[in-house]
Amino acid sequence: MVPVLPLLLKSLLGAIAVLVIALLSRSANFYIAGLVPLFPTFALIAHAIVGSERGADDLRTTALFGLWALIPYAIYLAFVVFLAGRLTLVGTLVTATLAWVLAASVLLWAWVSLHPTG
Repeated sequence: MVPVLPLLLKSLLGAIAVLVIALLSRSANFYIAGLVPLFPTFALIAHAIVGSERGADDLRTTALFGLWALIPYAIYLAFVVFLAGRLTLVGTLVTATLAWVLAASVLLWAWVSLHPTG
């Protein structure tokens, strides 16, 4: 049977993040809403699980991959900055998301090619 409490706590963290983003987006400092998704909520969960189940070496590898994973996110943000006002909101977000998917796919291909697992 799946332990329910850890799943509920993880869901609660996600819900809190969404609530904070929604509240900040309505404030005078709306731009801070862009910082909230960068709080390492899910990274903390992933690192705790990898660190406890796989050890320090795999935790380091996971963190290193996380650093490289910032590249697709930066590409997404660059597309939003460039396209906002040029396309509709939906067009901007869809195009930026597709750019993220492409960049993430390239990252995964390169990572697997350079770091084959045993």
